[in-house]
Amino acid sequence: MQEVNITPVSLKCKICGGDIINDYLAGTSYCANCGNRWAVADLIPDYSKYQRIIANITKANNIIAGDFKAASANEAKLLYKTSVIECSKFNDPVSADLIKVCEEGQRQADLLAIYIKGKNYFEKKSYRSALSTLSKIKDFRDSEAIIEICKEEIEKERKKQIPWAVVFSLPLPAAMGLFFREAFGWPWAVCIILFLAGSAGLGYVLYKGGVASVIIKILSFLAAGPIIIFSVLAYAFHVPTVIAVIAAIVAPIALFIVFAVSTEQISALIKKDK
Repeated sequence: MQEVNITPVSLKCKICGGDIINDYLAGTSYCANCGNRWAVADLIPDYSKYQRIIANITKANNIIAGDFKAASANEAKLLYKTSVIECSKFNDPVSADLIKVCEEGQRQADLLAIYIKGKNYFEKKSYRSALSTLSKIKDFRDSEAIIEICKEEIEKERKKQIPWAVVFSLPLPAAMGLFFREAFGWPWAVCIILFLAGSAGLGYVLYKGGVASVIIKILSFLAAGPIIIFSVLAYAFHVPTVIAVIAAIVAPIALFIVFAVSTEQISALIKKDK
């Protein structure tokens, strides 16, 4: 945690006249010039009225330094907020310094909460979520090191998905090529070029991942069956285009309905036997 608990006040050293620096949380003061030390309570007569506030701030600091739980980060933040409210009642230089300590503490508590969330993603191997979360706090603790590990793991996962990216990149460009071939009579050479270019583009999107890749996979899965049926009917059996299109659309739907009904009937029979 950043050291903000040491703050200069308008006191002068009795020995050399240098500025006195107060470490409120440690309860000590020292001269910035000659280094002589004193107890803060000896320099500030009513220092005891801040003891409860200082105790809460110290407790919050210890929580942040020693416990990596989201609930603990929230507890620390609450302690800092409470301390700010109590300091505001005094309205003097010491309370103003302590408020600065609390404000920095709240910022650290917020950073810790984000860090804990990202670390939890990382431990669950949700590397994309961990990367997105920890990128907000790159300079906090070991976030930068974890970010690099996440990038490496994401790249490994992408490489594993290359075969599937190739498979899912084919149906939609194939459907587009067949559409232009049948609807506008485009030459096969043009349709093949269109197919290859489309497959390359979709393959790259699938490789990169994200929401767009999920949508492409769903559309490709839905398009694969009709494309195969149409191609077989139209080019292997020379069925007229309109009939082949209708069959390609109706057949998967009918198959799905039959499968759903059959599954429901089987489930009913199983329950009846029980």
